[in-house]
Amino acid sequence: MKHEMFSLGGQEFMTMDSGREHPFTFNEAISLLVRCETQAEIDYFWERLSLSGARSRCGWLKDRFGVSWQIIPSVLGEMLNDEDDQKSDRVMQAMLNMDKLDIKILKQAYHGQ
Repeated sequence: MKHEMFSLGGQEFMTMDSGREHPFTFNEAISLLVRCETQAEIDYFWERLSLSGARSRCGWLKDRFGVSWQIIPSVLGEMLNDEDDQKSDRVMQAMLNMDKLDIKILKQAYHGQ
């Protein structure tokens, strides 16, 4: 059994190749989150990570290894947690109709446009 340690952005991760001893598989119980500042960043990560993988709803995808990712704009949490329930509800409804998230559409929903 092989173990490997690595660091991403100051966060340490450990991987294990358990081979046939423990046939683990990936599922949606764990996902990696990518916060993007621009639509270009969302487009970039969405296209590359879903290549040979599977696209899903609300910014979720699986890469070619079956690892789940959430590709979201940084402003999404702020909009969904707004004190104005109508604003956050509009954003939620807009997001529920998307696969890859679109910052412009989310902002339009937020502002009631």
